[in-house]
Amino acid sequence: MKTLSPLRRSLLLAVALALTPYLAWAASSASAAPAISDAPKELRIGFQKSSVNLTLLKQRQALEKQLKGTKVTWFEFTAGPQMLEALSVGSIDFATTGEPPPIFAQAAGSGLVYVGAEPAKPAVSAILVKPDSVIKSLADLKGKKIAFQKGSSAHYHVLRAVQQAGLQWSDISPIYLAPADARAAFERGSVDAWAIWDPYWAAIEQSAQPRVLATGKDLVNNLSYYLSSRSFAEKYPQIIHLLFEELTRSDNFVQTNRKEAIAAIAASTGLDQPTISAYLTRRPRSPVVYLTQSMLEDQQRVADNFFQQKLIPRQINVRDAAWLPPAASPAIAARN
Repeated sequence: MKTLSPLRRSLLLAVALALTPYLAWAASSASAAPAISDAPKELRIGFQKSSVNLTLLKQRQALEKQLKGTKVTWFEFTAGPQMLEALSVGSIDFATTGEPPPIFAQAAGSGLVYVGAEPAKPAVSAILVKPDSVIKSLADLKGKKIAFQKGSSAHYHVLRAVQQAGLQWSDISPIYLAPADARAAFERGSVDAWAIWDPYWAAIEQSAQPRVLATGKDLVNNLSYYLSSRSFAEKYPQIIHLLFEELTRSDNFVQTNRKEAIAAIAASTGLDQPTISAYLTRRPRSPVVYLTQSMLEDQQRVADNFFQQKLIPRQINVRDAAWLPPAASPAIAARN
């Protein structure tokens, strides 16, 4: 049997000690809940590295412990548009993204529905430039190449930045790239700026110290929306409610046990702890709630802006894709 070095033993012990409160909480938080009378045989969940609440939920296996007859399967995606493509074709049942992906999906005819949301997080995205870049203000973006994921929260961030600067969309050169490709293009100087969200922003912040041209503050809200197919939501409202309960429980742990949460998220995502710490510092309390009137109005404004700029093919009514749980559901009332 191979003997561990003193240094490796110390590191493993440190990780174990850091995760001990998290593991104890994970074991206790999934125990007491009313039984769900009707559950699917499989629950397929899409998430991203930015999905803090889902990442913790996946790691502590609360759903697996409560839904004994349900196979819970997790799928990681690099960004929201790719995730909603999977949701639209029935490859997953539940997902979370920023504001634009469901707008682009609805405009393309997808049957997905909004089932809930987390509060605004304007500080978790940024438009980045190199430290020595000649770009000093948003107006300096005129004529420049800006990399970002098409149809993502970064897409809307760039649109609002252009508008704030008094420019037209045609004044910039959008370079549509997924986060990893956009980072590579940014680092080698193939683009002038990069619009991105956490934890990708936090990761390059730790290694390359780019200059922040503008965060989302005063430009975008950066709400996180939870989505499903209408058929799944209508058939399994108790599952949606259980998800919201457990996701909010994950957020409570992030707020009250920050060091342990950082260690758990780092272990799950493969990102280092300084990156996770930087991201969580910018992330506010994020309980999961059902849709509100103000959320629908905010999302409609985003959709209208995209349509007015001819960035989506048709005008949409966000309310057509909104779902709320049955008001008289005894099971949901019991869980409340």
